[in-house]
Order: sequence, then C-alpha cells, then structure tokens
Amino acid sequence: MTAPTTLPELERTAPAARRPALSYELFPARSDLSFDRLRTTISHLEATGPDYVSVTSRAGHGNLARVLELTEHVLAETALRPLVHLTSIGSTRAQLTAIIHALLDRGVRGLLALRGDQMPGHSLEGDEIPFARPLIELIREVERERTAVLAGGRLSVGVAAYPHRHPESPTTRHDTEVLVAKERAGADFAITQVFFEASSYCALLERARAAGVRMPIVPGFVPATDPRRLVRLAELSGVGAPRRLLHDLETAADDAERRRIGVRFTVDLATRVLDAGAPGLHLFTFNSHAEALDVLDALNLDRWSTTPQGDPR
Repeated sequence: MTAPTTLPELERTAPAARRPALSYELFPARSDLSFDRLRTTISHLEATGPDYVSVTSRAGHGNLARVLELTEHVLAETALRPLVHLTSIGSTRAQLTAIIHALLDRGVRGLLALRGDQMPGHSLEGDEIPFARPLIELIREVERERTAVLAGGRLSVGVAAYPHRHPESPTTRHDTEVLVAKERAGADFAITQVFFEASSYCALLERARAAGVRMPIVPGFVPATDPRRLVRLAELSGVGAPRRLLHDLETAADDAERRRIGVRFTVDLATRVLDAGAPGLHLFTFNSHAEALDVLDALNLDRWSTTPQGDPR
C-alpha cells in the first residue's frame, strides 16, 4: 500500500485523535560492551514508535564522547529523534556554544536545557553559565546564527519542571517563577522530575497555568520495580516513594512478583495523570527496555486523545 500523496487521501487517513506523546530517557554507555546492550534496548523501544528519546549528559560534559556516540547511533541507525541534554554547570559559554554547533552539525534538532547537578563546594568560574534560563538564551542565539542550516526552522528546547519543590529552592512559588522565566527565554516544553502521586503533577500544572505558563508539561515516570533504585532516587531528588510500595516490593516472593507490583503501580499512576489531561508520558528507562515495555503493554495509549492540559474532563 502506497503512502497518501494527495490532500483528499491525507484527509481520509488522518487520525481523528492522536495518542499522547511517548518518549524515553537513555544514558550513554560506559563501555563498548554496555553500548552493545544499549543498542538492543534501543531497537526494542523504537518498535513502540516513540516521538523522541532523550540522551543524558553529565555536568561538565565529561562523557561528551559517549553522548555523541549514542546520538550518532540514534540518528544514523534508527528512525528516532534524539533530544540531547545540555547542562550548564561545569562548562563555559564558549564550550557550550561549541557543543551546540557540533550537535546541530550532526542533525540534532532537540535539546533539553538543564543546569545540572551542582557538586558540593562547586563555585562558578569565569564564563560558566549558572542556570538553565541563560542556557536557553544561548541556544536561541546559536539558532539565529544557524537559521540557514535549519532551513528557517527552530530547534525544540525542553526544560525540567518539578512537581515537588526543588531541593535548593526556597518555595514551590520560586520553582514556578523559574519555570515562567524558562518559557519566556524560549523553552517549548517541560519534562517533570519523578513523582509518585497524580495530585503532585496536577498541582504543578495548576500552579504553572495560574502563573501564565502555556507550554506542554510532560510527566516523567520511572517504572517502579526496583526498591534500591527508588531509594537512590529519593537520595538524589528528595522525593521518596510511598512506604507501602517499598514494603510490597521488598517483601515480594520473587523478581516476577516484584516486577508485577512495580508495573501495576506505574500504570495506575500514569493512567490517573493521563486522565487529568497530561499530553504524554516520558519514561526514565535506566537503559532497560523490559519494564518500560511492560508499562506500555498495560496502557492503551490510543484511548487518550491529546486534550489541552488543565481540561478537567
């Protein structure tokens, strides 16, 4: 069957409602062996038709070679679109400019602008960019310089959003003001950090919309199957998993039951958030496809239309 080429054909084949956006987060491999395993994971995830995959980067871009390796694989060997993380901490304006140009040269058209984790005792030096907002502004500056390369188009720039107060923020109101500033600087969408209650996401959305934020805010989920990973996430983010969930995971009879418990929890959480009007879901995979695919198998994404966020239905 040939693809539609005329306007009437396109109109007949266009879906009445599109499924929510779907994306995954990947870590660059640390070795050639782990890169082989990562390629297998990518092939399984690609089969689900995600809208993009995000490629993480450490603060200071000390793993830049591995980031480029993964990005080039995604661009050359798959039909996926990479969203590459840029972190401002630990890099100068000149270094970040060079990285942005290098990514554009390779065909990257999506960037996630982040401050990055600040190491204890770190102090800003020289031309280092301290926050995500000026990093967004730098990305847009480079974009204007490279408009011919982009055929007059734009880069897609994402940022982070926090359902719970950022560990270094004085209040959630301050977090909201930061999100407003990011959008005004040129951000197109946001991906949330991890949360475990639908009300946390809905409250974030309510605060953001009341403050004037209009960009999509995509909820981020971790398949909650590994209690050790959840404890580690709590140490890093300050957001702890529910005690009941941790107890059930830790007392499960075997790995299979533990996986069923975690997948069921994640599916229930994603369902409630999608019912509240979330535009999609972003899965933090930890470079493992099995649990992410279990979550998708239990979700019928096509039953949700992409309704405007904030619509109470």
